[in-house]
Amino acid sequence: MRQAYRTALVTGASSGIGESFARLLAGRGTDLVIVARRTDLLDRLARDLVERYRVAVEVIAADLTDPVQRGAVERRLRAEPVELLVNNAGYGAFGPFAELPLGDQLTEIELNVTALVRLTHAVLPGMIARGRGGVLNVASMSGFAPSPGSATYGATKAYVASFSESVHAEVAAKGVHVTTLCPGFTRTEDDAPANLLWLRREEVARAGLDAVSLGRALCVPGAQYRAALPALKLVPRPLLRAAVNRMWQQASDSR
Repeated sequence: MRQAYRTALVTGASSGIGESFARLLAGRGTDLVIVARRTDLLDRLARDLVERYRVAVEVIAADLTDPVQRGAVERRLRAEPVELLVNNAGYGAFGPFAELPLGDQLTEIELNVTALVRLTHAVLPGMIARGRGGVLNVASMSGFAPSPGSATYGATKAYVASFSESVHAEVAAKGVHVTTLCPGFTRTEDDAPANLLWLRREEVARAGLDAVSLGRALCVPGAQYRAALPALKLVPRPLLRAAVNRMWQQASDSR
């Protein structure tokens, strides 16, 4: 059953796909709580959404890798429930695993995995009690394949995909929609160069919102990526590792 959400909390809302989520939801008449680190960008977005769409917008400036600041967002979700949670905030440290600072990669896990799990846990009990609600967790196509050059990032997104699918199975019969959004390459800035492989951020956000509204477990935006997904599952892993490793080495050599 399609759900329309009157209230939503979006993390990582100050730019990129997160901003597109906020704009699309406001255009649908959804009151918003927008979360990100930079207050100035959030305030600017909030003013624009209020003026343009006449919705209520609450700003929470928080670094979700900080347990104290993240805790404030968790308490907000428990105390004043929203009908939709969009776990969009994410971070990627790119380069050979052994050469990257360990702290950067642990921060990546804290944001991409720990924060997502904690916020989902904060919001779900209320949704289950009310018999409706949605959680949209942003993963990535990189979660379905080896990711040399972004090993930790790919692993976090694989976790998000597996976690979200399992929770979807647990709560679907209770009227709660949990959806994994797995985009491929996405132009997060409007001035990024166009390419057939690259998706527009509005396209990704719209696909995800439509999918969670309909209660779908998985959303892969873009026909090119939907076509590639079965191949990622069928190709023998040694061949897949060799292919992605060649691509990574070529990309590294071209820098």
